[in-house]
Amino acid sequence: MPRKFLKRIMPDNSKMREHPHLRKFGQRLAEPRLWHTNRRSVAGAVALGLFVGFMPIPGQMFVAAALAILFRVNLPVASMFVWITNPLTMAPIFFYAYKLGAWVLNEPMAPIGFSLSWEWLSQEFLSIWQPLLIGCTLSGLVAAIIGIITVRIGWRLVVIYNWMQRQRRKKSGP
Repeated sequence: MPRKFLKRIMPDNSKMREHPHLRKFGQRLAEPRLWHTNRRSVAGAVALGLFVGFMPIPGQMFVAAALAILFRVNLPVASMFVWITNPLTMAPIFFYAYKLGAWVLNEPMAPIGFSLSWEWLSQEFLSIWQPLLIGCTLSGLVAAIIGIITVRIGWRLVVIYNWMQRQRRKKSGP
């Protein structure tokens, strides 16, 4: 059952409630739906985490946690799926999101020379922020939809498989 697997790998909700950064949410973390491992809650959390993960914003895990509380989906799963963008995947994901946004806006791609400085941020980023934001939003929406569909179909297939295994065991006898 997917539920058993998720319960095994997820942190304990009492430990999560005591986390220094999550303690700010107070009693809102006592909501049971934030910790449920059912098909709807996990699918919604995957979609939310993927969408936020594609956004070029700092503090993605905090944003995902706040949105998980707002939409009452599984908090740990939403926070975990934000890591689709990590230090290894961030540059290619944002580059292709920029390409997608430039294509949607029908703008030529500007040659980008990246340097981690205030000068680059104040000059270069201002020229690419619109295509980047549109591309990230579209990529995030597509990833969220694919995530929901994948989790729902995958969950259902695992449930059907487990049910068929139980039926075979019943037929074969003790």
